[in-house]
Amino acid sequence: MSALVEIRGLRAWYGASEALHGVDLRIGAGETVALAGRNGSGRSTLAKALMGMVRARGERRFAGRCLDGLRPFEIARLGIGYVAETRDVFPALTVDENLLLGIAPRPRGRRTPRFARDDAYALFPVLRERRAARAGVLSGGEQQMLALARALVGDPDLLIVDEPTEGLAAQAAARVGECLAALRTHGVAVLLIEQRLALAHDLADRVAVMGHGEIVFDGTPAQLAARDDVVRDWLGVG
Repeated sequence: MSALVEIRGLRAWYGASEALHGVDLRIGAGETVALAGRNGSGRSTLAKALMGMVRARGERRFAGRCLDGLRPFEIARLGIGYVAETRDVFPALTVDENLLLGIAPRPRGRRTPRFARDDAYALFPVLRERRAARAGVLSGGEQQMLALARALVGDPDLLIVDEPTEGLAAQAAARVGECLAALRTHGVAVLLIEQRLALAHDLADRVAVMGHGEIVFDGTPAQLAARDDVVRDWLGVG
């Protein structure tokens, strides 16, 4: 599998505080990698460092291109979608207007987008029903679906999703999981930051576990399940 994302020796800071201490991670084209770990382990910081949102040093390459010095919107235009834990929908705009803002300009000669608004509505029928509603009145689950749909109409090759099921009811969480699973058929790679190990196990080709700003395990879900020490020491579950 060819490398879509290559991260080597990545360090990142918030002010004077170093949050990442030399992270190495590789994501193949079309691969789903779950990033697991306790709160504060550095998972969200890694996502932000990849998007150019925090001060970072080390090698970050996407589709062979170095990301050093690029601003977040420039990185997004290369083909990386980012759904933050805070969702960040535009509350005063309608569902349809939020999706329109997510559609990326397509350079001449670029392939036909894998996702249009109709595809997003097909993935999340509830959004079609509420397309004229303002995003601020949607439920938490509906806002998460909208954030995912808005990222997808940007036609990313990599989708970074931070805690997509946090605070959602079981039914809404299951629908989000179904959407992420459907991305496999479209060839979209996913970096999934998720606390629910069951969801990560179902969706991921690989699981990378973070602790204290470093990768402490990288392997298949089956390999992780066989490592009681990693689960006990770094994930906090029995």
